[in-house]
Amino acid sequence: QVQLVESGGGLVQPGGSLRLSCVTSGFTLDRYAIGYFRQGPGKGREPVSCISSDGRSFYADSAKGRFTISRDKAKNTVYLQMNSLKPEDTAVYYCGRGPTEVCTTAADYWGQGTQVTVSS
Repeated sequence: QVQLVESGGGLVQPGGSLRLSCVTSGFTLDRYAIGYFRQGPGKGREPVSCISSDGRSFYADSAKGRFTISRDKAKNTVYLQMNSLKPEDTAVYYCGRGPTEVCTTAADYWGQGTQVTVSS
């Protein structure tokens, strides 16, 4: 069955870095886009970044220049490297499988989420 499992969240000081991992199973990254989304306190879930099945990457304005999405197809894993973190990046981060090979704001399967807290 389709599964996505995130890890890598934690507490980090402003300006610090974290790398999130999303281990996928039950499908191939060659056929589906994978997105990272986040939900901050009192906010709705918003897209952060996405990598399409052909490897193209996309970023929300808030993530451009600071976050990098990548994937290791041999490990069925998609990573989100987050640098220069700000307190407003505090959220639960989710990875989601896009319904098709291209990046959209939709997902048909979700991981369980990992908490990222940016605070001094």
